[in-house]
Amino acid sequence: MPRIGKVSLGQVIGEIGPILERSRTCEQLITEAGVVPVTRASGKSRTVAFRFATNRRARLALTTFADNSRHGSDWAAKIYNDARARKKRHPHAVRILARAWLRVMWACWRDGTCYAPATHQANSKINTTAEAPLSA
Repeated sequence: MPRIGKVSLGQVIGEIGPILERSRTCEQLITEAGVVPVTRASGKSRTVAFRFATNRRARLALTTFADNSRHGSDWAAKIYNDARARKKRHPHAVRILARAWLRVMWACWRDGTCYAPATHQANSKINTTAEAPLSA
């Protein structure tokens, strides 16, 4: 993965690995990693806010990697720049990029393959609805 480094790789594996093992879907993984907002709705009101109640260390490890990756990957830079063009602030744009990286990690883990930029960075090739494989 681009610009992950040894320390960041260790943090991502240590924090995201256990979440990957217990997640059944990609969306569950993304939610438990803390990079998706929380939606509260009641009646006609609906608010979307930052998710405070989450695994902060997992979110920090993932967003640090995502922020670094945009400097070494054209695909990651495009996702980040598109988010900034939509008037998202830097932390929000990094979380959007982190969600994209989690989809790639999910696809690698689900298929049992190593990361390959040509394979995993095409959005049409990442199926987020597949169930997780059952591990022993």
